[in-house]
Amino acid sequence: MQRRTLLTGAAALAAAPIAAPISAQAQAAKTKIVLWHALTGANGEEINRLAREFNASQGDYALEAVFKGSYPETLTATIAAWRAGQAPHLAQIYEVGTGSMLAAGKAVKQVWELAKETGLKIDPASYLPAVRGYYSLSDGRMASMPLNSSTGVMWYNKDAFEAAGLDPEKPPTTWAEFHAATVTLRDKWAKPTMAKSGGPDLVAATSSWFAWIQIEQFGAIHNLPFASKSNGFDGLDAELKFNSPAHAKQLQMLIDLSKEGAFKYGGRDAQPDPLFYSGQAAIGFGSSAGRGDIVRNAKFKWAASVIPYDPALTSTPNNTIIGGASLWTMTSPKRMPAEYKGVAAFLQFIGHPDQDMQFHEHTGYVPVTLAGFELAKKQGYYEQAPGADIAIKSLTRGTVTANSKGLRLGRLPEIRNIVYEEVEKALQGQQSAQAALDSAVTRGNKVLREFEKSVRT
Repeated sequence: MQRRTLLTGAAALAAAPIAAPISAQAQAAKTKIVLWHALTGANGEEINRLAREFNASQGDYALEAVFKGSYPETLTATIAAWRAGQAPHLAQIYEVGTGSMLAAGKAVKQVWELAKETGLKIDPASYLPAVRGYYSLSDGRMASMPLNSSTGVMWYNKDAFEAAGLDPEKPPTTWAEFHAATVTLRDKWAKPTMAKSGGPDLVAATSSWFAWIQIEQFGAIHNLPFASKSNGFDGLDAELKFNSPAHAKQLQMLIDLSKEGAFKYGGRDAQPDPLFYSGQAAIGFGSSAGRGDIVRNAKFKWAASVIPYDPALTSTPNNTIIGGASLWTMTSPKRMPAEYKGVAAFLQFIGHPDQDMQFHEHTGYVPVTLAGFELAKKQGYYEQAPGADIAIKSLTRGTVTANSKGLRLGRLPEIRNIVYEEVEKALQGQQSAQAALDSAVTRGNKVLREFEKSVRT
């Protein structure tokens, strides 16, 4: 891949490392493997646990887990390190960076290549279809190793539903039901509660990861294209298509609810998360991986449900698409075969059903393997944690189609930022929903053409 392509979408250099503890003596005796990741808090602790247990499980390799900042920062740091000939052995790259990594040529060693060279035994069929599809080539060969996968869900406050006279065991399943519920929650929960307590403003609903959930997931569920060429899977010359009348209708509904005080736009990506788990919003769309924060912070009864659908668009809603990240094997000029074997050994380790199950239960990410999911069921995890399988049900709902397999577009993080900018203008009354999406598609297509040119040059 051209070096200028590798720089595409770069944000800021990474933060200071936090490594899983490995003794100097052990490092000297073993082949060292370095993993750069972007997880913090409980999820970061889980990465360190994986490193510790892998190191304790064998005597040939010592894996060091290094925190490199946010997802964009980790991607940027990885690119810069590869250009300097000092790339880590493994880099955790978020799902929207998949298209760029697939175009990275010799900078990466794809999983199927690693397996061929080292004898790593990986069966793509052992992974959830929605997961393996995102990180595989069109012929089924795996390009990167799934690690932390999530999807969009609808969290809701059961206490708020009950206070508003809504059935807390029957969350809205269609967008029409959602619209009606938000109006009821505004009038019978938010306004009366604020009048009595004088506390912080309450709102019926909010949405984290707005571009991902309200545009990308909406299209997948209703079998609507985000882009041509199977959402980019079938070619670099894909063009954006998310300005359809159905997408515009969905966005306009949320804009109207915002004007009516029933929906609050709380910022980009995960910024609105606290609005739900603090009790300010009765409904919060977000990542299934937010379960841990809700468990730790929520002081009310809550539950999760699948994202609603529009029966006028489909009678059989499709699967949602994954978020999260995967592990990419990076190359370096002086990298030895023993180091690649160490990488393969670690990937084999994290793909074991027991490790997959533990990572799922400790973080809230979905189990990426079918065996990990079955093991969690067998051990009664979903009886102990009701609703923890909602994300899995959402990912396996319906039929995986070209429009629900995921997105394979270069510089997708930049395109998401464009969507945010245009949606924010619409929410501020500066343009209609249709105008916002039309502008986002026009601007986004320019980004895609720049990416295509950089790869083909």
